[in-house]
Amino acid sequence: MAGKFELYQDKAGEFRFRLKAGNGQVILASEGYKSKASAMNGIDSVRRNGATDERYERKETKAGKHMFNLKATNGQVIGTSESYESAAARENGIESVKTNAPGAELVEV
Repeated sequence: MAGKFELYQDKAGEFRFRLKAGNGQVILASEGYKSKASAMNGIDSVRRNGATDERYERKETKAGKHMFNLKATNGQVIGTSESYESAAARENGIESVKTNAPGAELVEV
């Protein structure tokens, strides 16, 4: 099963998206957007930038967990990962975005 982008509106009325792997696990989540069109542009940006390793900012949380941000060419964060127990698990998450993002279908929920 291939990955998918879920586009939705949160309780505050902002549009957000999340990229899910084929197993249904969320691998990347967006910030809130004021308009649906802006969120759609964010999804397109993930598709364009997701395959480029240099676009991933690898970080550690204060609790010692591992996570990443996917950034656009202008340096703006497009999506943020969950926290992972290990750096190796974080790398698997990045590979999952690279694999799933380009061909992921878009579903509005």
